[in-house]
Amino acid sequence: MFGRQKVSTILAEFLGTGILTFLILSVQRSTIGVPFFVAAAAGLALAVTTYILHETSGAHFNPAITIGLWSARRISTMRGVVYIAAQLLGGLLAGVLYAYFSNSHLQSVGGHYASRILVAEAVGTAVFSFGIASTIFKKYSVEGVAAFSGIAYMIGILTASAGSAALGLLNPAVALGVHAWVWTTYVLGPVIGGIIGINLYILLFSGTEGSEARATAGLSLSSFKLPKSSSASSASSSIKAPAKKTSKKKTAAKRKR
Repeated sequence: MFGRQKVSTILAEFLGTGILTFLILSVQRSTIGVPFFVAAAAGLALAVTTYILHETSGAHFNPAITIGLWSARRISTMRGVVYIAAQLLGGLLAGVLYAYFSNSHLQSVGGHYASRILVAEAVGTAVFSFGIASTIFKKYSVEGVAAFSGIAYMIGILTASAGSAALGLLNPAVALGVHAWVWTTYVLGPVIGGIIGINLYILLFSGTEGSEARATAGLSLSSFKLPKSSSASSASSSIKAPAKKTSKKKTAAKRKR
């Protein structure tokens, strides 16, 4: 049922998200109130895991990115569901592993809905996913994808941390691992940002690739071009037909003479 390729793809998303969550937890708990170190560590972790696992699964490691690519029809529904399940499981187990290593209990953070946090997570994830979309359509090398993804994640976290309780997670799976699973902020915000960032880049900045993406999404008008009318061709043949008859009459008259 599951071949080696499918297993490796699912495991890549699981491991990548788990490593990312674990490192963010480690740095975040040791440098409370210093978002720059968290952003730098998260960007470095994403760059390394992307370089290692990009060719296996595409290195999403984030349900918001997966949903954004699904909304742009760059990934199938079934693949997206499997990816998200693997990512959430990776983030959850990373949190459990960190609590075991540190011999501590992770307290819940983020607690309740706040519009400021929702907007901050959405804007930060939009910045991050905008960079991810550029790596897809510009067709960078693996090294370029890894470096650019890490930098984009770092910038996105720094953007969101200004209004996101010094967290700036931009990733629902990471939010699950760090016990910040608040549907209306750290889950909904990144999903909205991922959809906006990826689709905005495709629609406005992706050039010829964008037109191909719009065509596959049913937004291209070229599919509505009608074929040449058969009635027009029949009409032209009917116009030419009398000319043939008149020529036959002329040849018959010449023979009688």
